[in-house]
Amino acid sequence: MDRARLLRNVANVVNASSLLGLAVAVASGARLRVRDSLLVADSARLPWLKASAMTIGSVVLVPRQSLEEVERRIPRLLAHEDAHAWQYAYCFGLPFLPLYGIATLWSMARTKDRALRNVFEVQAGLDTGGYLNARGVGRSERPAARNAGDAGA
Repeated sequence: MDRARLLRNVANVVNASSLLGLAVAVASGARLRVRDSLLVADSARLPWLKASAMTIGSVVLVPRQSLEEVERRIPRLLAHEDAHAWQYAYCFGLPFLPLYGIATLWSMARTKDRALRNVFEVQAGLDTGGYLNARGVGRSERPAARNAGDAGA
């Protein structure tokens, strides 16, 4: 693990966001492992989570399947979730959650899509998170055959 990511992960423990992520992971019965300096919680039982993955602190929650299964559809998803871990660090942890909520509402009001104008998703990379298809069309404009839950959080 490089020094910058180590400092980010320490910051996310100190700011309590990774502790919350770990608590959610344990409560959801997820299988925990480390990959690329992030704690990955595979097969999390989170019925409310429709996205392919969600990051809390430096913990990546992957509902109903493994990260590798999701990466078959969204190959660069872990890079996207890594960017969210950085966002927790520079937002001083848990304040990221309401800020993300506000950014989602803004995006919904502007585009009817939770990600296209969400500053955190744009910064993390809409394409790496599975929010854009190859033509650059937003998820809400994709053909109905595409699973709306494919995009990460």
